[in-house]
Amino acid sequence: MVKVLMIEDDEELAEILTEYLQRFNIEVASVPDPFVGLSELETRHFDIVILDLTLPGMDGLEVCEQIRKKTDIPIIISSARNDITDKIVGLEKGADDYLPKPYDPRELVARIKTILRRIGRDKAQQEEKRSDLYLDETTKMIYLRGEPLNLTAAEYGILAYMLEHANEVVSRENLIYNVDAVHEESSLKSIDVIISRIRSKLGDNPKNPRFIRSVRGLGYRLTP
Repeated sequence: MVKVLMIEDDEELAEILTEYLQRFNIEVASVPDPFVGLSELETRHFDIVILDLTLPGMDGLEVCEQIRKKTDIPIIISSARNDITDKIVGLEKGADDYLPKPYDPRELVARIKTILRRIGRDKAQQEEKRSDLYLDETTKMIYLRGEPLNLTAAEYGILAYMLEHANEVVSRENLIYNVDAVHEESSLKSIDVIISRIRSKLGDNPKNPRFIRSVRGLGYRLTP
């Protein structure tokens, strides 16, 4: 079920839209107060936001900006304000669509589905493009074919550094001086040992490695 947060102070309109959207398997949480709406986004999961502009206590354009600073959730502005400037500013502040009131609720349904379909397609394309080995900046985890790797601090630091410098030759000295979890007094041999452990966790064949190759006399090259 699609979950929608509606920030709308016209309670009659909010009730009408809530009942209508339920017919299309869209669950709506409606709040009239923008501050409550921002709080709801912090504590609950939603798939999309429907945002009025004329709100008590905070202008909807500012609400839009506040939402976009914290999340990339889709935003549809739904407003009776017909100034073209509001539409332009709303889109500039991160809204995905602008629906002027009054409108047929069927159009709102269509726009919700269109935006979510596009986002789903974009995510699918990103997954297809994503390599077998990648670092998720949000979770600070390194994944191999979608599964998180169980790494020590040193292993994580070295692999993260090599991912940052993917397809480049990285020397053992670079790893010693640029990875916080590796002590500066570490020997070059100790780096080889850690690389060997990382290879094992990646399932690399030492004779024909898929990810980490040795470059004689220089160091290692990671191909994600």
